[in-house]
Amino acid sequence: MWLSHYSTLALYNRWQNRQHYQLCAELDDTQRKADRGLFFHSIHGTLNHLLLADRLWLGRFLDRPFPILGLDQELYEDFDQLRRERESTDQIILDYIAELKRTRLDDDLSYVSASTGQLRSYPLRLCLTHFFNHQTHHRGQLTTAYSQLGHDVGVTDLIFMPSP
Repeated sequence: MWLSHYSTLALYNRWQNRQHYQLCAELDDTQRKADRGLFFHSIHGTLNHLLLADRLWLGRFLDRPFPILGLDQELYEDFDQLRRERESTDQIILDYIAELKRTRLDDDLSYVSASTGQLRSYPLRLCLTHFFNHQTHHRGQLTTAYSQLGHDVGVTDLIFMPSP
């Protein structure tokens, strides 16, 4: 049960990222980079933030720190490069979940918060839940921005995810 839960969330993440990037490829750079009032201002800024946060968390999960300058740091200015890096990172997420041992889920994960600089410690299962929830949160913001541009990302409900 535990494995299928996190595996499903990882597959859902990849499916949704692919849908979002497919839609974003139809937009021009000006549309992607315009300030739309999102937490990270633009569609491009939000996509960058999602990739940065995923790599930050993966660094914690894999004990390979991913140093950042800030949560709004732009990793990639070029959309095509950002898209390639997103796809690569989604595969790393899937691989990590596939290798995850059930016994580790209740172990505490300690890290220094990128936003507060404070040491934090939570069970891995809570960190994983936050990890996947964070992605969904920001993709929800993106769907609003697309809608305002007259675009629809399509079905986003987990229960309608195609079988792998």
